Amino acid sequence: MKMETGKLIKELRLKKGMTQEDLAEKTEVSARTIQRIENGEVDPRAYTLQMIAKALEVEFSLFVESDEDHKEESPVLDHKKWFAFLHLSGIIPLIFPTVIIWNQKKDKSKEMSTHFYAALSMQFCIWIISLIGLWIYWKVNQPIPVIIGLLLGALVAVMNAAMVISDKDFINPFIKSEAQKTKISD
Repeated sequence: MKMETGKLIKELRLKKGMTQEDLAEKTEVSARTIQRIENGEVDPRAYTLQMIAKALEVEFSLFVESDEDHKEESPVLDHKKWFAFLHLSGIIPLIFPTVIIWNQKKDKSKEMSTHFYAALSMQFCIWIISLIGLWIYWKVNQPIPVIIGLLLGALVAVMNAAMVISDKDFINPFIKSEAQKTKISD
């Protein structure tokens, strides 16, 4: 998004024969900020884009349409972020954050249910390990199994989120991935 808008602003500015300093004077934005916008280093605010559009004598919608076109190109990255959030919600063995995230995003991607069930299964594993640890704590007065169970669950949730972001298979104790299914059938 940043790069496309910046390139467009630079192109329009050069067509007008303006320097970055000239545009900065007309927009009440520093020349350094104009430079950073054009280089794609910053994402300009709507007000700044309005000022730039006015100074360049173009419609503000020209920049908005450019931004919207680019936003539509990256739904996969958005889905990956939500998949990662879903897995991270498994850090705490409470089911309702996971259900809330899934309920809000279930219609946005076909894979959301797979990640939802993986996060739930990890939470159930954490619950089982924690209950066994609590039983051991009750019988032997030793809290180490409970702590290890919770830390292990948190570690797996963080690893799964990282694996989802980097397009790798995530850990799921109950549901086999397609890669695992094909290895078993071979």
